[in-house]
Amino acid sequence: MTRSRLGLEITGLRHGFAGLTVLDDISLTIPAGEVTVLVGPSGCGKSTLLGIAGGLLKPDAGRVELRGEAGPACLNALTYVFQDFALLPWRSVAGNVALVLEGTRLSKAERRARVAEVLATTGLTAFAGAWPRQLSGGMRQRVGIARALAVRPAVLLMDEPLSALDAQTRELLLDEFASLIAAEGMTVIYVTHNLAEAVRLGHQVVVLSRRPGRVREILRIDQPLATRRADDPALLATEARLWALIRADAAEAAMELEHG
Repeated sequence: MTRSRLGLEITGLRHGFAGLTVLDDISLTIPAGEVTVLVGPSGCGKSTLLGIAGGLLKPDAGRVELRGEAGPACLNALTYVFQDFALLPWRSVAGNVALVLEGTRLSKAERRARVAEVLATTGLTAFAGAWPRQLSGGMRQRVGIARALAVRPAVLLMDEPLSALDAQTRELLLDEFASLIAAEGMTVIYVTHNLAEAVRLGHQVVVLSRRPGRVREILRIDQPLATRRADDPALLATEARLWALIRADAAEAAMELEHG
């Protein structure tokens, strides 16, 4: 395992849409080689913050700085995984993964080797020739993860990657994510509404307030990912604390959405 040496420093971030402030005065350190989870009520700006961190959006104020180095094997330092699998239906599993390597400095043999490697890492070797339509939702999300890993990202940005899946598949993939992240030593920013996901994966959990989103609290969870279990009393206590922090804001945000 090569632990990622690239982190981010977010300072004084503010952003809005159509005159509505979504994020306000966000300052946050994303440590290298750790998982930072963003939680908070609907509309608090979690995905907006992720988009700014990954360079998809330019903030109205503040800055995002990369700290450290990506490593020689990295082809794309900041790489996204979305809840929408976005697979090309006319390409096989291997073809979808290989897509991100086309046009890179890698030779054809190196590309084949890297595709084989990430398919093995994500348990997809036997499905290399399958078409997306032949796969379950969980398997398609595995392909999305494999595709992201193929570029050897220094920072993986995950926007609710499990939210479109049924509960059983989500639980299975959650365990797989934890094992994979621990093994790869990646820096990860992970957006979720699911507090069980947050405590299962996060080294630090950033709680955002309702709009405009501000950092309300940051909780540290130093237990190794590989030893975390869904029924762990310490994790359940942390999950309860998270819910206590966001419950009132979540209720107000839901009422606001309901009444337009």
